[in-house]
Amino acid sequence: MSGGIRKGVHSVMSQSDAVLFANEAFYRAFADRRFDTMKTLWAKGAPVSCIHPGWGALAGRDQVLSSWEAILGNPDAPDIACVNPVAQVYGEAAAVICNERIGESFLIATNVFVREEGRWLLVHRQAGPVVTPPETVADEPPTVH
Repeated sequence: MSGGIRKGVHSVMSQSDAVLFANEAFYRAFADRRFDTMKTLWAKGAPVSCIHPGWGALAGRDQVLSSWEAILGNPDAPDIACVNPVAQVYGEAAAVICNERIGESFLIATNVFVREEGRWLLVHRQAGPVVTPPETVADEPPTVH
């Protein structure tokens, strides 16, 4: 192709992939116990909320981040892995529904994101127990490159 730009040479990350990448960053910060990273993954301009399993609702960035600081700083906090994530993009908002593996147990979680300053950032998260484990569980969570 002379004089033109070849389309498809460089793949552009889809919005769904970008949301999954943001979701993966959240679980990586959780697994690595990195509060400094965790606080960069939550929206600053939009209202945020969080419902941890067995907790009441937390509202506001300060309250949500304080909960994460306590969880990530607790040496007894469980190891967690995201499995089977599925992203849905709704314009400037998106949700990831996934399972969380904690040892041999599973939770189901919804992580809600908004686009803020060109990045997908968390605005809400809720996780809770499931009666039956997921039918299929990947050995390793998918990674987005």
